[in-house]
Amino acid sequence: MTNGFEGEDDADDRGLLSDRIRNALTDEITLGVLEAGAALDEQQLADRFGASRTPVREALRQLAVSGLVEMRARRGVIVARMTPERIMDMFETSAEIEAMCVRLATYRMTPLERSHLIELHDRSLPMVEKGDFDAYDAFNREFHEAIYRATHNTFLAEHAIAVRTRLIAFRRTQLRQGERLRRSRDEHDAIMQAIAEGDGEAASRRMRAHMLNAATALRRYIEAHSATSV
Repeated sequence: MTNGFEGEDDADDRGLLSDRIRNALTDEITLGVLEAGAALDEQQLADRFGASRTPVREALRQLAVSGLVEMRARRGVIVARMTPERIMDMFETSAEIEAMCVRLATYRMTPLERSHLIELHDRSLPMVEKGDFDAYDAFNREFHEAIYRATHNTFLAEHAIAVRTRLIAFRRTQLRQGERLRRSRDEHDAIMQAIAEGDGEAASRRMRAHMLNAATALRRYIEAHSATSV
């Protein structure tokens, strides 16, 4: 099975192909299709996706950074063990960091940074209307990182990005739950309104709720998938 990726293994497309491989494996790992401890062989994955081993290796490297796989000396790459409790702890931590970031950003961002954030938010509407999960996932990362930069606190921004990197896979998966894609954008809209009003405390509360809603959506999506797979 190749998942329709044949013919894309050119130098210019390598980054895009590795992203597609990473996304496919992310969905399978978070949904339990690939179980903890399962071995991921580079050549087998390359054959499956119609790619060389280079984009496969890059995809696995990115999955290792996010904590979804482990690279072991004699066992190669295996799917990491992540408990639901551990994932929820990570979301809770991220919610507090993101809330702090948006509160500071509300008070510190420049007019240019605010304009850029508005432009990003406006661009996300067609993605929601098309149900384009991959495009919205990429936008979502850019939107939140723009807020981190707008804190003008590099230490805080670095930690926010580090925590976010560990949650990338799960933040992507939760967007597939029900109407989560549209609700996510609605929650962004509420955050943007608080920023426009200069109310950092309201922006902080709404961001915290936004992140906890994402955690709930992820739990519901995994539970629903598990129920239909029994």
